[in-house]
Amino acid sequence: MPEIKNKSRELLEEFRSVFSKVGLLDTILPPILFLLLNGLVGFKAAMIGALGLAILIAIQRLIRGQALLYALAGMASVGLAIGLATLLGSSKGYFLPAIVNGGLTFALALVSVVIRKPMVAWTSYLARRWPLDWYWHPRVRPAYSEVTLAWILFFALRLFWQVAVFQGQDVSQLVLVNALTGWPATVVLLIISYLYGSWRLVKLGGPSVEEFRNQVPAPWQSQRRGF
Repeated sequence: MPEIKNKSRELLEEFRSVFSKVGLLDTILPPILFLLLNGLVGFKAAMIGALGLAILIAIQRLIRGQALLYALAGMASVGLAIGLATLLGSSKGYFLPAIVNGGLTFALALVSVVIRKPMVAWTSYLARRWPLDWYWHPRVRPAYSEVTLAWILFFALRLFWQVAVFQGQDVSQLVLVNALTGWPATVVLLIISYLYGSWRLVKLGGPSVEEFRNQVPAPWQSQRRGF
């Protein structure tokens, strides 16, 4: 039981640390509000609400002197989605950018594994700023490659399901698919990725980040927290 509590606490601390750096809410709150308003009061109100929230988040960050990158990305994605939905004359057009983005992400992840620069390593680097060369160490990279393969499978299954439902006319099914394969599924996959990746780094016996920075010779303690 103590080990389970410690691991749960570690997961919460790691997720809080990473998510606080990447501006998670800036990019997910407007789409969530759109989904809610679209079902309750209709398409036009949903468009106004989602765009208004994205603008408010950007203003709030500006007032606080915080980085605007993710807030601007949220505004851009909402604006593009609304534009496509208006152009197509259907609220399902709002989900088209997400489907295209999913396809591009799948292709990028696949290419990253082929060229031996796994995408999960890059996302970890952007969030944690660990030395980039550490990720390419022969006794570190396999862990990130294997986790990236799991993400590729997830991206492929999600893309197939989204495209199949998008071709139909039932917007409620599209909302449901995006809700299920969105952050609920992503958080579960993040937890599995963290647990497996941390375990795999220890099994590989490579250097920890600090050991790599200090050029400590083998045998190494390995990276035992963070992934």
